[in-house]
Amino acid sequence: MDKYRKNIESLFENLTRQIYRNRLKALFLAVLLLAAFASHLPKLTIDTSTEGFLHDDDPTITVYNAFRDQFGRDELIIAAINPPDVFDIAFLKKLKSFHEDIESNVPHIDDVTSMINARNTRGEADRLIVEDLLETFPKNKEEMAKLKARVLSNPLYKNMMVSEDGKLTTIVIKTNSYSSADDNIDSLSGFEDEPAESSQKAEKIYLTDEENAEAVNAVRAIADRYNSKDFPVVLAGSPVVTNDLKTKMKSDMQKFMKLLMLSIAVILLLIFRRASGLFIPLLIIIVSLLSTFGMMAAVGIPVKLPTQILPSFIIAVGVGDSIHVLALFYRKYDHYGNKEEAIVYALGHSALPILMTSLTTAMGLASFSTADVAPIADLGMIASGGVMFAFVYTILLIPVLISVTPIKRKELAYKKESEGKMERLLKSTADFSITHHKSIVAVGMSIIAVGFFFALQLKFSHNPLLWMPETMAVRKATTLIDEKLKGANVLEVVIDTKKENGIYNPKLLNQLEKLKLSMESINEDGLLVGKTLTISDMLKEINKALNENRDDFYTVPQNSKLIAQEFLLFENSGSDDLEDMVDSQFSKARFTIKTPWLDAVVYGKFIKQVQDEFETALGSMATINATGMIAIFGKTIAAAITSMATSYLTAFLMITFMMLLLIGDIRIGLISMIPNLMPIIVIMGIMKIAGFPLDLFTMLIGSIAIGLAVDDTVHFMHNFKKYYQDSGDVREAVRHTLHTAGKAMLVTSIVLSISFFIFMFSEMKNLFNFGLLTGVTIITALLADFLLAPALMKLLTDNGMGFKRYNNGAKGAQK
Repeated sequence: MDKYRKNIESLFENLTRQIYRNRLKALFLAVLLLAAFASHLPKLTIDTSTEGFLHDDDPTITVYNAFRDQFGRDELIIAAINPPDVFDIAFLKKLKSFHEDIESNVPHIDDVTSMINARNTRGEADRLIVEDLLETFPKNKEEMAKLKARVLSNPLYKNMMVSEDGKLTTIVIKTNSYSSADDNIDSLSGFEDEPAESSQKAEKIYLTDEENAEAVNAVRAIADRYNSKDFPVVLAGSPVVTNDLKTKMKSDMQKFMKLLMLSIAVILLLIFRRASGLFIPLLIIIVSLLSTFGMMAAVGIPVKLPTQILPSFIIAVGVGDSIHVLALFYRKYDHYGNKEEAIVYALGHSALPILMTSLTTAMGLASFSTADVAPIADLGMIASGGVMFAFVYTILLIPVLISVTPIKRKELAYKKESEGKMERLLKSTADFSITHHKSIVAVGMSIIAVGFFFALQLKFSHNPLLWMPETMAVRKATTLIDEKLKGANVLEVVIDTKKENGIYNPKLLNQLEKLKLSMESINEDGLLVGKTLTISDMLKEINKALNENRDDFYTVPQNSKLIAQEFLLFENSGSDDLEDMVDSQFSKARFTIKTPWLDAVVYGKFIKQVQDEFETALGSMATINATGMIAIFGKTIAAAITSMATSYLTAFLMITFMMLLLIGDIRIGLISMIPNLMPIIVIMGIMKIAGFPLDLFTMLIGSIAIGLAVDDTVHFMHNFKKYYQDSGDVREAVRHTLHTAGKAMLVTSIVLSISFFIFMFSEMKNLFNFGLLTGVTIITALLADFLLAPALMKLLTDNGMGFKRYNNGAKGAQK
């Protein structure tokens, strides 16, 4: 293995010399690589939709798309108004104006429903009349009192248009299913013939993030104009949550980039105190970022919520690579004054460990590429590519830039007092780790055991609403609607009888009525069902109207022919509401279950309960598919659990294999993984003790941390092996390792930790937690490499299991 290592180091030396001497050709290659990917940047998009958490070919998304094709979009913008008196003529006139303003001025909307146009079904003589609730405005107190009584007694309006206490009302805005950019799709889906199972289905473009934002922002602008003390308006619903998350994400990304670039510039100036030490790393990270995001655009991957950490990560990795090279270059150059020989020496000694650390980091990230959670898989693929971009540009551009940049030689650069303090600190650390190696190993293993105990008790969580600060308007609005209207989220159940007119079956409709009662009785584990809606509600409404509006006829007719006739009369009334509930063949129907916005972990159990109850109740009469936002939330958390277990195991196995290749000894390679695993186990234990949730962001810490933590271990083991085989003295080998690679390890760990600590400036709790925990993990990893790794090497050597010496250098005492 040593022979191969030396051959690879010689290869990098020769390559660096060729790049240095053929700078224009090398620069052309770098520009060509950059242009190939950066040219795609204008195509980069952002997707913060709930369905974007799953892959397009996920069965849950397939079912959801079929639902949207048939019944339209289930995500609703809800404008909730909580005035002094809902049933006041002045308020109702303003509500009408607000309603009409939305209908006229908001793009991409399919339907707007409020008390103004809520369906009012009644019978008059032998006629069925379906009209707007406020077809005629009340003119006096008596008429207003009748309106109030009618509204509060109608099950259709309760917890949908108006709260049970009548103090809050809503305007419900349904956006289009399809993008207006898709001219090939007939937006009049639903009650028309079912979409053909053809290639056209694959070409459908659903409402885009940009169009969702246009609709939400238009509603918000109108709401702001109407908002007043007597007309207080708040907006909620998943489209609003999605839009506000996207707005926050874009704002945070810009803020993080500025803070990180400033922090890194300060660190680079403090370390190198040279202009070249500042602009060379910054240029490396800029071209690495442009290439990485260009690659995203080229393969059609949008920026999603978890991938917003990508810029900070690529910046940190790119700077780390540059620091390792430049630290060696400046030291050699300051001593001998030859730029070419200095950079050849620097890359000859550092390129192999940088390559290994780049590969291990990329592997840690690539372990996510097979995740069932789409943005996590995207992050795994793109971030691993970004790491390799940083490596390639480091090897290619640093020699070129050094060759053309005037660099002043500093003869006394390493004799300054500040440098002396660092050297003394690192020497003391080395001596402490060797002198107390048994105690350090014992304490380290005890910490790992305790951390492992608590880590096993961690629970998963996925609730994007709780990522937002409590003061954020959409979170407060959602909480208000959950309290007043008993839910702002829905589970949709599609009932498919597999035959034309199957919905006319009285037995099936009777079972739907029983299921309504069963669903509305659910109230456990913080989850309650606030309302259900299905085709039987509409049928009871029609039946009552056709029987002199008598309440005792608010029932399901028990004759299929009568059911068919009543639905036909409703269709002929001019209302198109049936298309929202059934397909044109009356073979499928939807069953909407409204619940509060809760953690997706709770939804998983709820979905299974609903599925089981529906299958038991309907038996062979119909097949069941649960879908909608709640189903997607439930599948996302289930996929996250599977993805985390798989990715952690994959990352561990791949990185262990790379460590074995680098070290060339199975026993030492396996033991060297202990300092890499320790930070992950410790931080997961801390998460449990401190009450941090294991969500889609914090679950990334393990694979990211093992990929980053192993970087320092690679540099330590690479240098320790070389110095130990030269001296045969563990103490001296550790001293030399920390004196050379230790400085760069310390600086890169500081840069990496700052890169993640910057996320703590976000108002979003998920990003704050992720940044804090990942930064602490990186610091813990550095401590493990400075203390535990040397102690383990000393322990192994004392027991005759350390590195073997193959040269004839003098053997030092094993101090």
